[in-house]
Amino acid sequence: MGPMRVVIIGGGILGTAHALAAVRRGHEVVQLEREPEARGATVRNFGLVWVSGRSATELDLTLRSRELWEELGGKVPGVGFRPAGSITLVRTPEELAVASAAAASDSAEARGFELLEPERVRAINPALRGKYLAGLHCSTDAAVESRQALPALRAYLAASERYSFHAGTEARSVTDTGSGATVLDDQGRAFTADLVLVCPGAAHTGLTRELVGAIPVRRVRLQMMQTAPLGEPLTTAVADGDSFRYYPGFAGPEVDALEREQSQTATAAEHRMQLLCVQRLHGGLTIGDTHEYTEPFAFDVDEAPYEHLTSVTEELLGRKLPPIVRRWAGVYSQNVDPAAIVTRAEADQHVWVITGPGGRGMTLGPALGEETADLLGL
Repeated sequence: MGPMRVVIIGGGILGTAHALAAVRRGHEVVQLEREPEARGATVRNFGLVWVSGRSATELDLTLRSRELWEELGGKVPGVGFRPAGSITLVRTPEELAVASAAAASDSAEARGFELLEPERVRAINPALRGKYLAGLHCSTDAAVESRQALPALRAYLAASERYSFHAGTEARSVTDTGSGATVLDDQGRAFTADLVLVCPGAAHTGLTRELVGAIPVRRVRLQMMQTAPLGEPLTTAVADGDSFRYYPGFAGPEVDALEREQSQTATAAEHRMQLLCVQRLHGGLTIGDTHEYTEPFAFDVDEAPYEHLTSVTEELLGRKLPPIVRRWAGVYSQNVDPAAIVTRAEADQHVWVITGPGGRGMTLGPALGEETADLLGL
């Protein structure tokens, strides 16, 4: 089959990753985004390429995505790829038991796990001068700069001369023509395609619902914050022991014991919290996060989780945080089946809807784009 014309609806990481996969295989891509620039989960995340907590069934795909991000980072410096790794700091015997089991697991080598004494933690990340028993180091974790990655990737795609991006363009209808499909936008333009990929993020209504009805996805809301520059390097991403509760890669009797024997603080339990912290290229820290599953979501942000995150981060750093300069909330799309990595729903012969990676869009984007291209014969 010769080069195809692919229209992608949605300008977030999943849509852009599919554009990358198609352009790399020699196809022509037109991408439509209803906002002037993506403003959903893609830019409201940590920029983490997070291998450490992925389940065994996701691990190969995650490692492939990590490889693709490193390759992209070499070609597109604006992505801000850095193979920084992560350290999950443990503060109780129950958390230490989980970390020890992870470091001894069958997948420990593939993930780059090593359990470190506090002195070795500080040798790798000298900013961690606070109180903790040990650190689970994951050398394969990495980071990209989420707020600048997409414009950089689009510039790279545009240089191929087989890619165009239409900002401020809302797709109103998609019609399968038998030999392909036609997309009509809100400016009266028609885009013909051999294949249409709709990557709507957390927009499950409107066009998504018209095309595929109810799909097995839910929306998840989180809160995060950004500090002023730290004034010193935070050489790895940092997590706390609560994160063991939320990542399937750690599941097992040790996590069961942690849940049974060690309660989260009232605030952390109410907001289903874990600490994740990563330093941005400008030196500030992005810190989160919370998990909210029951809609309707609030339109405002709650202060108590920020106080909890500040106090945990300060305990681990052994110092006061710089001033908080931004706070925000975001919503992402998650498949309701914990075993499902992404939702691909066939709307028609030449039209697919793809969403629901569940907070893993940045981590898995490049590999999911590649996987879709394989599945659909691109």
